[in-house]
Amino acid sequence: MPEFNSEVLKEFLEFKPVTLVILTLLILLSIMGLKKKNETKFSIKMLVYGSLCISLSFVLSYMKLFSWPQGGSITPASMLPIMVFSSMFGAIPSIIVGTAYGLLQFIQDPYIVHWAQVFLDFPLAFGAIGLAGLFRNNLVLSSLAGGLGRMFFHFLSGVIFFGSYAPAGMHPAIYSLSVNGLLIGTETVICIAVSLLPQIKSATRRIAREITA
Repeated sequence: MPEFNSEVLKEFLEFKPVTLVILTLLILLSIMGLKKKNETKFSIKMLVYGSLCISLSFVLSYMKLFSWPQGGSITPASMLPIMVFSSMFGAIPSIIVGTAYGLLQFIQDPYIVHWAQVFLDFPLAFGAIGLAGLFRNNLVLSSLAGGLGRMFFHFLSGVIFFGSYAPAGMHPAIYSLSVNGLLIGTETVICIAVSLLPQIKSATRRIAREITA
């Protein structure tokens, strides 16, 4: 546990200045919006909760439980805040929030082999988490839809741009499916498991009531 904590702290200390500025602005925007929530319109609530969810997802993404050498990792449900947002606000706003989250990930830790790979692995893959909004008010189905949406674009990127890493004799599609199934599949299962916790269910229902109030 001490070793895990030190690794997480090391990751936080490596945040780029531009990332820290963006996160700080998101958090300040959220605080200001929450203080004025009784005076604001629904669209402002959406912006406030979107900022909070992006910030929380980004921080959780640096608590890595496992990392793959060519990029990708398993985290403690870092996609879940975006999925919670999606289950409450629907697909279109959530795709926008997911895309913003993906661009923040790219700014902090870019992994580039081709411009099209960047497009697949960051804005498209993270934006696809917003597909969770297709199943509003059902966090389990939201988590499954968002996880599969993200995995699809990482799978395409793996087949097209990372097939050379496949072991001899293994088809790039099988290799990509195996790697992304391990990483994004496990992450999705963690999100579903966490979403079933009574505390998470209660918090989600309470936030939903505040949003519709």
